[in-house]
Amino acid sequence: MNESGNALIALGGNMPSERGQPAETLRLALDRLDERGCRIRAVSRLYVTPCFPPGAGPDFVNAAAVLDCAGGPEEVLALLHEVEAEFGRERLTRWGERTLDIDLIAMGDAVLPDHDTHRAWRDMAPDEQGARAPGCLILPHPRVQDRGFVLVPLADVAPEWRHPVLGQTVAEMLAALPEEELEGVVPM
Repeated sequence: MNESGNALIALGGNMPSERGQPAETLRLALDRLDERGCRIRAVSRLYVTPCFPPGAGPDFVNAAAVLDCAGGPEEVLALLHEVEAEFGRERLTRWGERTLDIDLIAMGDAVLPDHDTHRAWRDMAPDEQGARAPGCLILPHPRVQDRGFVLVPLADVAPEWRHPVLGQTVAEMLAALPEEELEGVVPM
């Protein structure tokens, strides 16, 4: 799973798009990614998850997928952002309501831009995370190990993917999460 070209993505939405309710939007977004050249290798079940941060809006529908994409991480991220925009995503509020959110969680075993930057963002306090957005692509996603709404669906499609910095598999990161991080993450 760690060869280059394989992208792990997390998808979510909690607002209807012009094309349907969140579950339908996620399915159509995956179809669009396939049409744009990213072969879908695996897709998780859909999960209903509490809005993050709590009280910021309606519950989310979340999923994860493994894609085989041409190009490097920056090209894949640009494609993900283009598909988000096609489905009405507007980046107005960090962690706010959205029609579609597609995060590039990992690209093989790439660590970008470097280990020190990754560590700084991984260790950043939650209030600072909410106030700042990185100015560059950081891979693996710096908070994947903390988020049940990402790890639960990711365990459906890539339980043995090993985080290249932390050295843990998705299954191990999921098992290490506090129970409260998993509360409310339920299959549709």
